[in-house]
Amino acid sequence: MRAQTVTMMKRSIPFAAAALAALFLSTPLAAELQKGARAPQFATQGAMAGKVFAFNLRAALRKGPVVLYFYPKSFTQGCTLEAHAFAESMDRFHAAGATVIGLSADDLATQKKFSTEACRNTFPVGVATPAIVKAYEVALKREDLPAGLASRTSYVIGQDGTIKLVYSNMDYRDHVKLTLEAVQALKANKHR
Repeated sequence: MRAQTVTMMKRSIPFAAAALAALFLSTPLAAELQKGARAPQFATQGAMAGKVFAFNLRAALRKGPVVLYFYPKSFTQGCTLEAHAFAESMDRFHAAGATVIGLSADDLATQKKFSTEACRNTFPVGVATPAIVKAYEVALKREDLPAGLASRTSYVIGQDGTIKLVYSNMDYRDHVKLTLEAVQALKANKHR
């Protein structure tokens, strides 16, 4: 009986190590910028309702707070569901005076299509260049995925250029809720 228990334990150790390694590899190793930090300024090309445009963070901040959300890859299940959730809440973001833009490493042709199909023509998506991914510290580092992808990380940037909220979680579900709450709080504090 004891020999059988030892044998089972020996078999369990590689399984436990493999499970731990899988958990570690499934977690993004990004070290996002912190709340209160200055948001790195950037400009990139994007698409809104299938049309190409230039996005400049500095110019967008002149109009109000910016919700900048990074996502790994257009037309994947979680990224499409997240885009749908942002699209459904766009009226509330606009009412709070916020601009929303999604960024991924996808090329401009893909972003044009994604802005129409997944974003439902309600908000833009842009190209997250390697420099932008690096500046915002959102590189998704997983051995099972190609290099250059961004983690699912949302930032709310106040008009003063500082980061008011950072939320990083590969589960898309709370990104819209938390960023919307943050921009609504900014609006409420502005009117006090």
